[in-house]
Amino acid sequence: MFSSLSLFIGGRFSRAKQRNKMVSFISLSSTIGITVGVAVIIIGLSAMNGFERELKDRVLSVIAHGEFEGVRGPILEWQSVMTQAEKHPDIEAAAPYVTITALAEKGNKVKAIEVRGIDPQLESQVSTISDYVDGEVWQRFVPNKKQVVLGQGVAKFLGVSVGDYLTLMIPTSGSTTRVQAPKRVRVQVVGLLKLNGQIDHNLAIVPIKDAQQYAQLGDAVTGVSVKVSDVLNATQIVREAGNTLNVYVYLRSWQQDYGFLYRDIQLVRTIMYLVMVLVIGVASFNIVSTLMMAVKDRAGEIAILRTMGATDGLVKRIFIWQGVFSGVLGSVVGSVFGVLVAANLTYLIKLLENIIGHQFLSGDIYFVDFLPSQVIWTDILLVSGTAILLSLLATWYPASRAAKLNPASVLSSK
Repeated sequence: MFSSLSLFIGGRFSRAKQRNKMVSFISLSSTIGITVGVAVIIIGLSAMNGFERELKDRVLSVIAHGEFEGVRGPILEWQSVMTQAEKHPDIEAAAPYVTITALAEKGNKVKAIEVRGIDPQLESQVSTISDYVDGEVWQRFVPNKKQVVLGQGVAKFLGVSVGDYLTLMIPTSGSTTRVQAPKRVRVQVVGLLKLNGQIDHNLAIVPIKDAQQYAQLGDAVTGVSVKVSDVLNATQIVREAGNTLNVYVYLRSWQQDYGFLYRDIQLVRTIMYLVMVLVIGVASFNIVSTLMMAVKDRAGEIAILRTMGATDGLVKRIFIWQGVFSGVLGSVVGSVFGVLVAANLTYLIKLLENIIGHQFLSGDIYFVDFLPSQVIWTDILLVSGTAILLSLLATWYPASRAAKLNPASVLSSK
């Protein structure tokens, strides 16, 4: 009964108009502080979740998880390398590739790019790059037709679109030490790679047979790319598989080029949790000031309750409930506001970019050119629970002081 009575009286004290306006102001400010803190942390964590999702679903689904590249030059017996690599239990598929550093030229515009030669069928087993190119284009992507799929960032820089022609200037090497003129290849843009990120600004894709011809490799390839089952353990898997090969190869994994992004996201997430505790903690401890003044403001009521038989525990629970109500209200309102903003964060940022005429994330610098967001309910429960817990801790000292009031001295002073 006392439990329900303390909840009832605590709720009445929370909803009642305070006689002291300063108490009302501090109480409101503590609730607003918790609301803002909870909302901001939810939005920040959702943005970090979005970056992690895009890194896994967009970038890591397109780039190779691991690569074996020839040490002594191109790999001629690449079929055996693929067969041997696929014997590793954690390697799901393998595909050959050819990489060429070239200059793309259109009119008076020139851009340095990586030309990657692939086998469309084999490449589909190690990456989902075909999902970001028009399906019909991918079906017609065959050698000996001077075709190229261009990253949309490169296409935008050069001012070309599907159907246009451009020139690839490819370095040539020979037996002499003299500088030789680059090989010029005129190719037609048959499709655009639309990843909305950094990869779009430096990549062009051609059929592997054409790339071998451009680089004068014959039947050899630059290396073999693999897809692993455990992405976060790619470095170890590539090392284990590389030790079983019969040729000397350089071992590479996605963690060498993009691992810092994953580590940065995890570091920022950890910092966000720390900031969450500090920000919500500061807001929650405003409840201490609120309740200390509320105890003084409600001293008469407390004394009357004590004369009616209220125990120390009942008085303490009344003010604990009063403080928790502020924490719960701020937590609920902050969570609702934070979820609404986080769920529409990408749209809101795009709208703000259009208004001010500035893009916050440039595709030629970051791995995505938009601010992603993903709401995870466990984050919301964690943030809300932390806010309520800190609010509960903040009520302990004022509630203890209220329980120690002497009703005789309070009533005699009235």
